[in-house]
Amino acid sequence: MRLVDTSAWIEWLVGSSTGERLGPALPEQTAWLAPTIVQLELAKWLTREAGEERADQVIGFSQLCVVAPLDTEIALSAAEICGRLRLATADAIVYATALKYGADLLTCDAHFDGLPGVVYLAKSDPQPRRGPPPG
Repeated sequence: MRLVDTSAWIEWLVGSSTGERLGPALPEQTAWLAPTIVQLELAKWLTREAGEERADQVIGFSQLCVVAPLDTEIALSAAEICGRLRLATADAIVYATALKYGADLLTCDAHFDGLPGVVYLAKSDPQPRRGPPPG
């Protein structure tokens, strides 16, 4: 299972060179974990940048993935992660969701680089870098 962070979604959706390099790392929909916090971030960004119709299309696609709602277990784990790793709330929720589901996290956000279970692709990197396994 792979959780695709908002940053990776956006690069893929705009067809950037980073998004093209991410393409092979994107999972099949049945293995694509879509947290509700990522759906929220995507809906906000897409509505602003591409319009409501495009936002509806992408959110429709995400609903065919494995949708992970924010529950109490994830919220409490995210609170701990906020303090320990100094991640912003939404990022901590994303990371806690990946940990709960045993998924790796595909991202272009540097603050995740090197964390266990993270597959990080900087905009200048030719290939994604994989962090150590969670554990």
